Amino acid sequence: MLRLLRPFTRAVTYTRWLHLFMAVVWPAMWMYLNEDWWLLSAVPLGLAGLVPGMRTVEGLQARLLLVGRRPAGVGPEIVTTPAASWGDRARTVLWLEARLLLGGVVAMLTVQLPITTETLVRAGLGGGGPDGGALLHLSGDHWWYLALAPLPLVLLPVVVVASGELITSLAGRLLGPSPAERLAALEERTERLLERNRIARELHDSIGHALTVAVVQAGAARAAGDPEFTDRALAAIEDTGRAALEDLDRVLGVLRESERPVSSRPTLADADRLLESARASGAKLDAEVSGPLEALPGPVSREGYRILQEALTNVLRHAGAVPAQVRVRVADGTLELEVRNALPAAIPTPGRGSGLRGMRERAALLGGRAHTGPDDGDWRVRVELPLG
Repeated sequence: MLRLLRPFTRAVTYTRWLHLFMAVVWPAMWMYLNEDWWLLSAVPLGLAGLVPGMRTVEGLQARLLLVGRRPAGVGPEIVTTPAASWGDRARTVLWLEARLLLGGVVAMLTVQLPITTETLVRAGLGGGGPDGGALLHLSGDHWWYLALAPLPLVLLPVVVVASGELITSLAGRLLGPSPAERLAALEERTERLLERNRIARELHDSIGHALTVAVVQAGAARAAGDPEFTDRALAAIEDTGRAALEDLDRVLGVLRESERPVSSRPTLADADRLLESARASGAKLDAEVSGPLEALPGPVSREGYRILQEALTNVLRHAGAVPAQVRVRVADGTLELEVRNALPAAIPTPGRGSGLRGMRERAALLGGRAHTGPDDGDWRVRVELPLG
């Protein structure tokens, strides 16, 4: 029983009722001026629906009165942008005509059902009276009319709730986004997800590298017990921390300003900074860089920098101060990156870890390939990125 009464405790039930009444306010004026009032109302509405801005007006009304204060994703999706195509305009025309028709029926029943109850009561008590308006034509006075008198009043709330649900469902179909708008919204959500994923990778690679260098340097300085070595370690930690703060500022700038250019991000032209940072942390690097790094396309150079940074970070984190070979080569329309070092005691499992996964994701987004894993007694990271 409480479940049946629940719709009548919601404000949206009555705002939907009001929404339908509003549809017939000005058409009702024609009833007193011309017997063809329906035609005089339907034709102007159809023409008004062809105006792009009419969908905005109707969408705002529908959101306010039909949906109410519901969380996002609950209830039908109703747009408030102007109609962008003739298909959108046609659906707006159908919406206006359907709202007029349903509003007229609901307004008539709202008035006539109470009148019908009053007529049944008078006829049941033998008082005679009118023939029940437009709904009933009564003949004679019978006591059993009293038993039927409550039925129109019971039917009235059913009409209110059912018509509200119907008009809300129609709003979702006729005022909802078109297939093109749904596709555009999906593409926008995908772009936001890709951007968040990219920012997460940026933070992981940059801050992870800085913390790894700091931990390795601090541990080595404590173990060495040499003031001169400690000074060098602190200087390396300071330089790495300063670079990490710059990277962090760039990433946060992307979050704060969506239009901020990505050209401020580090590129492979700054690879020397990475190599020196790794050497200062104790890694014995044999680096070979060939090809015009400055001429690399921006996306390839930026993602290549992050891949190299993550590979060197993994060397320090998992292998420590061991000899490592670094090859950066630009040739035949391809950027080749390779980092090879002796296998650590605990071999990372391929496919696990956000760092290795981030390398593969970066390479895949640029149409390239990334291979990570043991190779002839070494741990190897090899990445190929096309320049086209």
